[in-house]
Amino acid sequence: MAEQKILKKDMLLGDRTLSLETGRVAKQAGGSVLVRYGDTVVLVTATMSKTPREGIDFFPLTVDYEERHYAVGKIPGGFIKREGRPSEKATLSARLIDRPIRPLFNKKIRNEVQVVATVLSVDQDNAPEIAAMIGASAALHISDIPFQGPIGGVIVGRVDGKFVVNPTIEQHEKSEMHLVVAGKSDAVMMVEAGADEVPEDIMLDGIIYGHEVCKQIVQFIEEFREEALAMGLAKEKMEIEEPEIDSNLEQKVNALAEERYVQAIKKCAQERMEKKKREAFLEEVTENLINELTEGLSEEELEQKMPQIKELLQEMEKKVMRRMILEEGVRIDGRAIDEVRPISVEVNVLPRTHGTGLFTRGQTQILSVATLGRISEEQILDGLEAEDTKRYMHHYNFPPFSTGEVRMMRSPGRREIGHGALAERALVPVLPSEEDFPYTIRVVSEALESNGSTSMGSVCGSTLALMDAGVQIKRPVSGVAMGLIKEEDKFIVLTDIQGIEDALGDMDFKVAGTEKGVTALQMDIKIPGITKEVFKQALDQAHKGRMYILEKMLEVLPEPRKEISKYAPSIISLQVNPEKIRDIIGPGGKIIKRIVDETGADIDIEDDGRVFISAVNRQAGKKALEYIEMLTKEVEPGQILTGKVVRITDFGAFVEVVPGIMGMPGKEGLVHISQLAYNRVDKVEDVVKEGDIITVKVLGYDDMGRLKLSKKDAMEPPEGYEERRRPKPRNNYRKPRGRGKKFQ
Repeated sequence: MAEQKILKKDMLLGDRTLSLETGRVAKQAGGSVLVRYGDTVVLVTATMSKTPREGIDFFPLTVDYEERHYAVGKIPGGFIKREGRPSEKATLSARLIDRPIRPLFNKKIRNEVQVVATVLSVDQDNAPEIAAMIGASAALHISDIPFQGPIGGVIVGRVDGKFVVNPTIEQHEKSEMHLVVAGKSDAVMMVEAGADEVPEDIMLDGIIYGHEVCKQIVQFIEEFREEALAMGLAKEKMEIEEPEIDSNLEQKVNALAEERYVQAIKKCAQERMEKKKREAFLEEVTENLINELTEGLSEEELEQKMPQIKELLQEMEKKVMRRMILEEGVRIDGRAIDEVRPISVEVNVLPRTHGTGLFTRGQTQILSVATLGRISEEQILDGLEAEDTKRYMHHYNFPPFSTGEVRMMRSPGRREIGHGALAERALVPVLPSEEDFPYTIRVVSEALESNGSTSMGSVCGSTLALMDAGVQIKRPVSGVAMGLIKEEDKFIVLTDIQGIEDALGDMDFKVAGTEKGVTALQMDIKIPGITKEVFKQALDQAHKGRMYILEKMLEVLPEPRKEISKYAPSIISLQVNPEKIRDIIGPGGKIIKRIVDETGADIDIEDDGRVFISAVNRQAGKKALEYIEMLTKEVEPGQILTGKVVRITDFGAFVEVVPGIMGMPGKEGLVHISQLAYNRVDKVEDVVKEGDIITVKVLGYDDMGRLKLSKKDAMEPPEGYEERRRPKPRNNYRKPRGRGKKFQ
C-alpha cells in the first residue's frame, strides 16, 4: 500500500489557529478538507457528477450543512434519538455558504455539484459556520470542479468601538453587531448582519474591515492549493463544454428583437403597467418574435432551434432592460431610480388576534400577525448553538397564490426559513427586555402578494403588528431592498426593486433599521463581487428609502398602543425568595395545582424566584397573585400587621399574622403578656380572647427563629405615660490591690 500523503497548513485568524488538512479522510470526494478552528472541527467535501443533468436550464448546486449532536456532547431530543430534519440554524448556515460561492460558477454548467459540510466538533468560541464556509472554498478549490474562487469568510463584531474578528461568546455578548462578510481578493461576494441600530458609515467600515481579513484567507487557500497540487492531493479543473450558438440565428434574433423590446419596455414604463398585465404583454411580444423567427421551419429544424431562440430572446430582453436603466434611467414600471412604490398601511385588521399589520408596497403585500404568550412557551432549541431557548420567533410563509401560481403546499423551505430569520434579526434589537415585558412573542408574516422584497415588507408589517399588539418596542423598524445594474465600471443602484429587476439585475441588497441605524442587512449578488463605492451608494440610498417608508407607517400608527389586546393574556411578574418556591408548589405540586384550578390562571416559576402569572381574565390573574403573595409573604421587624388570636397561654397570646391558604399553615407569632398593654397585665384573657382581630408590631425573631410580636407597640401610649427606665446595674467589681505586681 502506498504511503499516505497528508497536507496540513495553518494560519492565525482572530488570534486563533485555523488549520486546513487534506489527504487523510474522505479521499473519494472530488475535494475534501478537514477544517479545525480552535476545537471546532468541520469536514467539508465538494463533488461533481460526471455527466450533465438532462432537461434543466439552471446550474444544479446543492449545499448541505450537517449538524451532529455528538459535536457538543449531546444526544438528540425527541423519541427517535437521531438527527433528522435540519435545524433552522443548519438551514441558515447552508444558505450562508451557498450565497457567496454560487456566483463563482459558470452558469452554463449542468453537472450537479454538491458541497457537504459535516460538523464534527464544536467549540462555542469558534463558529462552525465560518469554518464550514472556508472549508467549502478550499474543497472546491482543490477539486476538479470549475470554480472561480477561492473566497474567504469572517464574522466581524464591534466591542467598545473596535472591530473584532470572529468574536468569542463573551465578546459576542458585548458586541453591537454580528456581521458576516465573504469575498474574493478583489471584491465582496456576500454580506449578512444583525446589529443594534448601528449607523451606516460604521457598518460600511465593518464590511471593508472584514474584507481585508477575507483577502488573507484567500491567499492562504491559494497557497494550500499550490502545495496540494505539488503533492498530488489537488486536481486540475475539468473543462465544461458549452453548447454552441448558431451565429446566423443569433444575428437574426438580435436584428429583429432588439428594437421590439426597446419599444415594449418603454410602453410598460409609460403606462406603469402592473405585474400581470406587463408579463402578459411581454409574453405576447416574445411569442410574436418566435412566430416570425420560426416561420417556414420544418418540425425537425423547429425542435433543434427552438431552445436557442428562446434563450437568445431571453438574453435580449435582459440586455435591453439593463441598458435602458443604465444609459437612460428608465425603469420598466416608470419609476425614478430612487423612487419607492406606492405604500398602503393598515393595522388592527383581524378582530381576535393580538396585533396585525397589513403592509402593501406596490404589488408586494404582507399580512403580519403578532401573538403574545407565556414565558414558558418560548422555543426550545435542539441544536449545536450555545443558546437553548428563543423568546422571539418570526415565521414567514410564501403561498403560491402570492405570485398567481399553482404548486404543492409543503413545509417551509430554505427561502421561507431564511426570510423569517432576516426579519427576526431586524426586529430583535428593538424588543423590550423580558424583565420589562415578560412575554414570549411570535410573529407570522403571510406573503399575500409578491412582486419583489417580501422579506423587507415582512419587517414593515411586523413592526406594525407588534405596535398594534401593545409591544413597547424601542423604535419602529422599516426595510427596503436595493438592486444593482453594473456593466464594467458603470453602475446604477435601484431603490425598492421589484421581481423582474431582481431576476435581471446583479444584486439584491436588503437593509432594515430604525431612524437611528441599521438592525439587519443581507446581500445576494450574481456577479463576481462588488466594491466599496457600490456599497456606500446602496447604503445611503437605502437610508432615504427606509425613512420614507417609516414616515408612511407612522402616519397610521405613530407609537405602540398603551395597552395589550384584551384577547392577549395579562402577565403579572413578581420576584420571590427562591426558598419560598416550595411553598408555592406544595407537596407533589398540590398547592400550585389548586391555585391554577381555582383561578384559571397559568403560573410559571423560574429557579431564580421569578414568578409569571398569565390569564386572559384579569381578575383571575389578580386572585392568583393574592394567593402567591400570601404564601410567600415575608414578615420583617418593624412591620405593623393585623392578625387573628388563635391560641391563649399563661405567658401570652399567639396571633396569626399571615393566614394559611390552600392547606398550607399560616405564619403566627407570640405576643408576650408583657407586650399586651402599657399597664401591667395579670391575665392574658383580660386583654384578648381567641378569635379577636388585633393589630401588632413585629419585634423580630428569637434564637429559635420564632416570631415575636407586640400589641403594645402597635398602639399610641396613653396620655401621661412615661416608660420606666431600669437602673443601671451596680458594678461591684474591684480592682485587685497591688496593681502592677506580679502574682506568684
